[in-house]
Amino acid sequence: MQTLARTPLYERHLALGARMVPFAGWEMPVQYEGVIPEHRAVRTDCGAFDVSHMGEIELEGPRARELLQSLLSNDLDKIGPGRAQYTLLTNEHGGIVDDLIVYTIDPFRFLLIVNASNRGAVFEWMKEREFRGSDVRDVSDDYALIAVQGPRSIERLGLPDAPSFTFAMGEIDGVECMISHTGYTGELGVELMAMNEDAGELWDRVLERGAVPCGLAARDTLRLEVCYPLHGNDITTETDAISAGLGWVCALDKVFTGAEALREIKERGPAERLSAFVMTDRAIPRQGMAVEGGGEVTSGTHSPMLDRGIGMAYVPSASAEPGTAITIDVRGRPRGAEIVKKPIYKREE
Repeated sequence: MQTLARTPLYERHLALGARMVPFAGWEMPVQYEGVIPEHRAVRTDCGAFDVSHMGEIELEGPRARELLQSLLSNDLDKIGPGRAQYTLLTNEHGGIVDDLIVYTIDPFRFLLIVNASNRGAVFEWMKEREFRGSDVRDVSDDYALIAVQGPRSIERLGLPDAPSFTFAMGEIDGVECMISHTGYTGELGVELMAMNEDAGELWDRVLERGAVPCGLAARDTLRLEVCYPLHGNDITTETDAISAGLGWVCALDKVFTGAEALREIKERGPAERLSAFVMTDRAIPRQGMAVEGGGEVTSGTHSPMLDRGIGMAYVPSASAEPGTAITIDVRGRPRGAEIVKKPIYKREE
């Protein structure tokens, strides 16, 4: 039987009454008060997530940038120190090994935040391709990561405004951390990376400032409302970036693993596209449900903000236009849905 890893905040989750579940080899909080109140706290005020299960990989050396440029889909030359970038690690066929965020610490040092389930695969992939002048290290066990998200997150933490995808060292009530203006909810927010030994105190300070503790279930409903893909569901090593709608993070004019395959897919047009949909019949779609006429649901849930079933599915490109009616097999019953423009949920100004 597999022994599950625990984050430095495990005891605090238990003290808060969290329901713990296995996730990517970790014992993680799936919810505290409940999915809907946690979800709405993030949409209306401020929530905090323990995401310390995510992996951290450092690259350092005079040729570290060169190595990353040859492996990652986006163009690192577009960002300098203090900036971050969403990007993909792709294989020779254009399949997605992982989607991740790369942080430029300085011209010779970079940090990658990778998905928990792909930590080993990403590290091995890069270590095998490492060359002289670049050093790849897995430093995941040294750090904890807390995501603080919501329209009042910056205000509650007492932080100055900063552009999205920027980061800097700072502190929250005396606890030193790296403050990154990134997140996975579609809301204003930051991700705070601290040393493991400081994680408990940082979590306590964040909650004292009014953030609502939130679990993985709310994180999933939040990201799906804004159509952020989940690796292992919506994107995999078998799905390409163009079909997944992630061509915007692929600098196809540079050389990187899988670029040629992706250029070919883009030129001929993908056979299917990852599309967002909203149920028109009362039903909750789930991963693996078939779409009539071809296609399959990759993520599905009940939207707390729309009070309807929502999801994403790969459908034939001819059926991927917003406004197209589709039928989903929901546990043996045909249920109607409509393809919609991404994101599914957008805050009313």
